[in-house]
Amino acid sequence: MKETAIQVKNLYAGYNNQAIMEDLCFDIQKGEIFVILGGSGCGKSTVLKHMIGLVPPVSGKVIIHGRDMVTAGGKAKNRLLQKIGVAFQNGALFGSMTVLENVMLPLKEYTDLPQDAIETIARVKLGLVGLEQGLFLLPDELSGGMRKRAAIARAMALDPSILFLDEPSAGLDPLTSAGLDRLILDLAASLGITFVIVTHELESIITIADRTIMLEKKTKGIIAQGPPRELKQDKSNPYAYNFFNRNPEI
Repeated sequence: MKETAIQVKNLYAGYNNQAIMEDLCFDIQKGEIFVILGGSGCGKSTVLKHMIGLVPPVSGKVIIHGRDMVTAGGKAKNRLLQKIGVAFQNGALFGSMTVLENVMLPLKEYTDLPQDAIETIARVKLGLVGLEQGLFLLPDELSGGMRKRAAIARAMALDPSILFLDEPSAGLDPLTSAGLDRLILDLAASLGITFVIVTHELESIITIADRTIMLEKKTKGIIAQGPPRELKQDKSNPYAYNFFNRNPEI
């Protein structure tokens, strides 16, 4: 039986005590590629922000490696945050820094390593995402796909066991998106990283996800869950079946 990396228990996610999602419960296994999906505006990115501690939930727990992200504070929360990496939809790279400097930044902030060691580690991380040749480029000089890869490299700088990716394929052409899917699969296989990915890109979901939960705005909850290939074939859940098969709702 696989070890549980994340437990979400009775999570009410929202803002100003107004819940967008109610009573969410799900587990994510170590080494799994887990996708949170749903229609536009259903609350996918909101749930991710609650899981990484960026926004406090209305109520509920997010337990990462046995510690509750919601109640952890001070040094305990900092230690917990260093076990996760996050790559946001727009990359959130610092425009005045080169790609290499962006990846070095977390190492400078959170370790006491010497400069040469920090640079070596950053170069290794960029090599893992295929950016060995783009070290000294600025973010504005990168293509959309390269920016996504640079953001993933920076998210991996501190060797996190869990990576959260928010809409990694958004705005990418099909070939670039397919390359990013392959990168995620390779990193999960070679490094054992647990991935939590928010997306509604069906091809990517089918290609990379071990399991998925599907959020639905009207019910404010999980409307379907399981391996995506099974959900695509399951006619007992019309909403999920239509979503995965791109059938317009009647």
